[in-house]
Amino acid sequence: MRRPKYFTPKEVSVHNTLKDIWVSYLGKVYELTPLLEQYKGDVLLKPITECAGKDISHWFDPKTKDILTHVDPLTGCIKYYTPRGRFLHTPPPYPHTDWPNDFGKPWWKDNRYEVGLLSARTRWIRIINTLTSQEQKLEVCSEETLDEILQRYLRYNSHAASYTWKHNGVNLDMSKTLSENGIPEEDEFYCGSPACDLFSPSICLYFNDDLTEL
Repeated sequence: MRRPKYFTPKEVSVHNTLKDIWVSYLGKVYELTPLLEQYKGDVLLKPITECAGKDISHWFDPKTKDILTHVDPLTGCIKYYTPRGRFLHTPPPYPHTDWPNDFGKPWWKDNRYEVGLLSARTRWIRIINTLTSQEQKLEVCSEETLDEILQRYLRYNSHAASYTWKHNGVNLDMSKTLSENGIPEEDEFYCGSPACDLFSPSICLYFNDDLTEL
């Protein structure tokens, strides 16, 4: 079974335009661009577009995975709780015969928009190419294997697979995560300060004979 792709909150945040909109909720990442194209011009898209690139987990009940509900003080009926205003696929506050409810699954239950998982915790690492002495600092997902981190690093070195990856002189298992390889977290005392760079774990790359390019 194919592993899901993990994204950092920063990666989600850059998709924040009407032509490229992502959101995250309840640990998953969704691309809603096709939804906006389908309902282009609909005023009920406004609360969604206002949260482009953000996490909207607070809209949902984590147990039911549905929109939060509340009891309407005027009618005593249970209704969706939408403090930012009613949005697409939520029913009107009062019965309407002209409400088009033949859309099938509401967008927040439609797996077609799911593109991956939101990392529960990101980490900063330094990757040092011992052949060229080049150093690159990367923010990665703690759930990612070294092979998946290698894919992130390819933009800086297309021959990254031609290197042996080591930490403290020990070969790393590329099928395991940083923690599973025994690579400690960065020092929390320095995290967020200029000194954080110095205390981010380092991975050293040692060049092999071939020039594998992915």
